[in-house]
Amino acid sequence: MDYLDDLESRSVYVIREAYHRFKRIAMLWSVGKDSTTLLWLCRKAFLGRVPFPVVHIDTGYKFPDMYKFRDEKAREWNLDLIVGQNKEAKSAGVGPHSGAKLDCCTALKTEALRQVIREHKFEAILLGIRRDEHGIRAKERYFSPRDESFQWDYTNQPAELWDQYKSLSDDRQHVRIHPLLHMSELDIWRYVKRENLPFTHLYLAKNGKRYRSIGCVTCCSPVASNAATIDDIIEELRTSKVSERSGRAQDKEDAYTMQKLRALGYM
Repeated sequence: MDYLDDLESRSVYVIREAYHRFKRIAMLWSVGKDSTTLLWLCRKAFLGRVPFPVVHIDTGYKFPDMYKFRDEKAREWNLDLIVGQNKEAKSAGVGPHSGAKLDCCTALKTEALRQVIREHKFEAILLGIRRDEHGIRAKERYFSPRDESFQWDYTNQPAELWDQYKSLSDDRQHVRIHPLLHMSELDIWRYVKRENLPFTHLYLAKNGKRYRSIGCVTCCSPVASNAATIDDIIEELRTSKVSERSGRAQDKEDAYTMQKLRALGYM
């Protein structure tokens, strides 16, 4: 096996282990490159189908291309798509321009996810985060328990030895499962190329700029780049010293802010 086969096998193992352990499980799909790769791996793990709901947390501020891509692939892949929104917060005018980024992300992302988990009584959620994305995410485990308030105790992470993972300790918790932790940004793009995975063209350069990380329009900025193909992106990443999330507003805050968001349940 080449190293991409090994990475794929490790991810598929985590996905199947999670599906075996939890009766009520779902996958969080941001529509970005990582979560779309995770979605593809879920399809591979179960012979072309995804046997659980796929959740998209919609703040109402995503790029139009993201909504188009989401709806097209949901139909093509026959996904059980759940679109979650914190309608009360949106009705109250909470948004990127109404207060601190911490408040906006907490209300429109974290609280919206809480509402979906509570409504559908999910025991576990699969997410496409990677350790190399951010220093705070590097603290994560493959199976990461949240308490009854959906908070993450990053100072008390369970050990994961010999592929032994933490399950629910009581019925008030849920577990975040991260099958892509061992992959890097470069691994993702090499895998996208090998598998011929679809992705939004926001990642490709236009007029000397492209997005390396996508989310809400108001919180994302393109970075200088001439990478107009996957091969160009791979070559660029081999030598780039620029942080992947340098264009994300949350990551321009101090490290404590991002850690606070993650502790409160941010994706």
